[in-house]
Amino acid sequence: MKDMMEYKGYYGSVHYSDDDTVFYGKLDYIRSLITYEGMDVFSLRKAFEEAVDDYLDLCETQQLSPEKPFKGTFNVRLSSALHRKAALTAYERHINLNTIVSEALESYLNNSP
Repeated sequence: MKDMMEYKGYYGSVHYSDDDTVFYGKLDYIRSLITYEGMDVFSLRKAFEEAVDDYLDLCETQQLSPEKPFKGTFNVRLSSALHRKAALTAYERHINLNTIVSEALESYLNNSP
């Protein structure tokens, strides 16, 4: 993925500040604010991995469950007409609205370039 790193199931952004001549980023897809920086690509990668490890260690020490990216739930906002169409289609097929949304996303993502 462009401008993103992955480690132990966590994803981090990659940015560069020309003013500070430093690479920096933060863990994405979780609510906690966890940042890291480095002077080059290699030190940025190392700082990212250390940030993930430190976060997981802190959660363990404090006996907290670490946040997981992509929990499987999210809010979707759509027009009332599309909502009605999806709900009625789900009813006709004897499935729930979550199944309709999952099938639609799966179909779209499997057929996208």
